[in-house]
Amino acid sequence: MDLAKHCIVEPGSKLRLKDRDADDTFGKKRDDDGHQKTLDRLRELQHLLYADKRYALLIVLQALDAGGKDGTIRHVMSGVNPQGCDVTSFKAPSPQELSHDYLWRVHKAVPSRSMIGIFNRSHYEDVLIARVHNLVPKEVWKKRYGQINDFEQMLTESGITILKFFLHISRDEQRKRFEARIRDSSRNWKLSLPDFEERQHWDDYTEAYEAALRKCSTDHAPWYIIPANKKWFRNHVVAKLIVQALDRMKLKYPAPTVDISKVVLD
Repeated sequence: MDLAKHCIVEPGSKLRLKDRDADDTFGKKRDDDGHQKTLDRLRELQHLLYADKRYALLIVLQALDAGGKDGTIRHVMSGVNPQGCDVTSFKAPSPQELSHDYLWRVHKAVPSRSMIGIFNRSHYEDVLIARVHNLVPKEVWKKRYGQINDFEQMLTESGITILKFFLHISRDEQRKRFEARIRDSSRNWKLSLPDFEERQHWDDYTEAYEAALRKCSTDHAPWYIIPANKKWFRNHVVAKLIVQALDRMKLKYPAPTVDISKVVLD
């Protein structure tokens, strides 16, 4: 099954999120053995990426609250070597970050060659929350789509592959997940009043996401809309697409720095 074809936002295409079923599994049945093989392959490829040192992989995760960003990172990256993987969670900008352009803090977190970098939220917040809550004037955030595209093209031309995943959940699924957090005392710490308040802006966020996904899905850095109501399928698709991206890099181990034939061990 070509998961990329099912999930990709084709550059220049029209998009309505209500046409994408958050419960969809594209006819796939759950296969824990097959998924584990994918995770094993991901671990192998990450080791190869780390040794190769020519390229980097940047994974951008965006979702509405309770969309599963943390769970995706925790599950999909469970077997990789922490030395080769960095996770950056973008919160409200600090005073220092606000004194720079909005991409300054993002560029600092871009992975170096040989690394996998994961953005839990990202520079796209500056055309999402900034738009919904009028944090900057419309004439400012409207220019950011083009700026983001130029920024991402520069990164790809520097050897960084960018995978952008929008974890798509329904409004009803979000409510169920909030209710589960309320019932589970071990997850109460994840509750936040602003999260509940943001539900009032569901339609505004949908409109903002549709614009970002449509305007910033490019040939060099396309967006993938991942049906995320079913966590097992979300994890399966994200892992598969990461493995496919790493495979396309044609990674290889570098030549040894010593003549192995002359190595003598006592």
